[in-house]
Amino acid sequence: MLHALRFAAVLALLLLAACSRAPDETRIRDAIAAMETAVETRNPRDFMSHVTEDFAGRDSGFDRSALHNLLRAQFLRNESVSVLIGPIDVVVQGDRATATMTVTLSGGSGGLLPERGAIYAVETGWKKVGGDWLCLSANWQPR
Repeated sequence: MLHALRFAAVLALLLLAACSRAPDETRIRDAIAAMETAVETRNPRDFMSHVTEDFAGRDSGFDRSALHNLLRAQFLRNESVSVLIGPIDVVVQGDRATATMTVTLSGGSGGLLPERGAIYAVETGWKKVGGDWLCLSANWQPR
C-alpha cells in the first residue's frame, strides 16, 4: 500500500512537471531556433509563423510582407542557405521581450564553400500573442 501511494505521488509530480509551460525566455529561444531551421530548410511559411501580422523591420517601410519577400528572394538566389546564431540575450518584461544576437548568414550554389556571407548584429522585439511568443520587430546592422 505504501509503495502504491509513493508511486501515485511520483506520477502526480511527473504529470505536473510535464504540464507546466517552459519559461518565456526558453520559448523565445525555441522560436528563434525554429526560425533558423525554417531558413536552412528553405521554408518561409514556417519562418513567418513566428512573425506578427504587424511586424516592423529596420525601417518604417519594411513590414511583414517585405520580410516574406526578402526570404523568398534569398531562397531563389541561393541554392543553400546557412544560419549561425551567436549568443542570444533575452530580456522579458511582461508580455513583451527583446532578444539580441549575432547572426551569420551564408549562401551559394550548395558547394563546399559558400559564395556569399554576412554577419549582422540583430535586435528583435517579441510579444506574447495567445500564449505564443511572436517576433514583432527586427533591426539588423552589418558587423
